[in-house]
Amino acid sequence: MTEKTHYRKAFDSPYLSSADIVEPTVLTVHHVSLEGDKTKKTKDVFNTAYFAEKEIRQGEKLKPMILNATNSKTMKGLTGSAFIDDWKDVRITVYVDHNVRFGKESVEGLRISPHAPEKRMLIPENVKAWKNAKAAFKRDGNLRAVLSRVDISPEHQKQLMDECAEAA
Repeated sequence: MTEKTHYRKAFDSPYLSSADIVEPTVLTVHHVSLEGDKTKKTKDVFNTAYFAEKEIRQGEKLKPMILNATNSKTMKGLTGSAFIDDWKDVRITVYVDHNVRFGKESVEGLRISPHAPEKRMLIPENVKAWKNAKAAFKRDGNLRAVLSRVDISPEHQKQLMDECAEAA
């Protein structure tokens, strides 16, 4: 299947947008901070989520996501905390809602699912689990057993396999 280019890609936003999400995507919130608008179009301050994953797809940098009021309430529900300082190391599913009200218009907008993804995301910073995943890869020669228990981004799968090859 040929990849198509969303018209919003031309606007090159510093934030994640509906143009970046082609299907519901599981991401790990590394942290959320309150910061000024990076587009410099407003003096507004936003709850801004940064992710543990570095790429949304192979070769495509993952941008931070502005958490509007709806998504901030969802994060509160997922974490049990109203404080953005507690919204870290949380796995979320981001999807495009095609019927977000913006004034009198319906537009595409990013939403966070109120349901936590079933598997946790494995990242190298989780040292014990990372070491166990490397041991399973060395034992089995593949990641099937690991992926049955956890999710790993394509970037981190490659890193894990590269680390195992270097150690061999």
